[in-house]
Amino acid sequence: MKLSLAITGWIVFGLLLNNLSAQTSQAVVQVAHETPQNSHKPMDTHLYLDVHHLGVGHVDFAGAAEAHAKDLVVQKKYGVHFIKFWVDEAKGDVYCLASAPDTQAVLNTHAEAHGLMPSQVFLVKGGVESALNSQKNFYLDFHELGAGKVSAKDVAGAHKRDLEVEKKYNVNFLNYWVNEQEGLVICLSQAPDSSAIIKTHKEAHGLIPVRIEQVKQGQ
Repeated sequence: MKLSLAITGWIVFGLLLNNLSAQTSQAVVQVAHETPQNSHKPMDTHLYLDVHHLGVGHVDFAGAAEAHAKDLVVQKKYGVHFIKFWVDEAKGDVYCLASAPDTQAVLNTHAEAHGLMPSQVFLVKGGVESALNSQKNFYLDFHELGAGKVSAKDVAGAHKRDLEVEKKYNVNFLNYWVNEQEGLVICLSQAPDSSAIIKTHKEAHGLIPVRIEQVKQGQ
């Protein structure tokens, strides 16, 4: 009789365990179905251009390409997409263009990937990219117009006039980026030399860059 009661007790205990296990499994499945939906919500992204001033003799294109490759490995963790980079080997400058949810995401990616932190990170608006031609020389030219003295609309109009004049001087303006807060405009082009860029800007709208850097482009 005691044995029968013991067996009955174990059977009841077993049924309770099975019921608890089924409830737990159901909860795990529910979370498993909910988590991907929550974690894959699309994030708002913005365009950023960050600047690394590493100094003369402290960077070459191969080294920058290696660091960029490390960024690409880490970037998804922070919702970043590194698009292109440019290297001025003579001055030791590196420029990176990326889309990201915020500035911190860009910094976190660089920090984890290789530890080379930018001196500046600019939130920018860009234009429509033009096609490359056969010219080998790439240039970034910089217009420092002053805080609050330029808008993306104004820069789009100036860029349009550049495109109308560029062929006269054998220049191919590829794109531009503007930071309205700082009044900074950066133009990317292919050209035979920097003087051709100055002539194009001067004739198109009269806005002469404060400096021009010959760069190598990577992506």
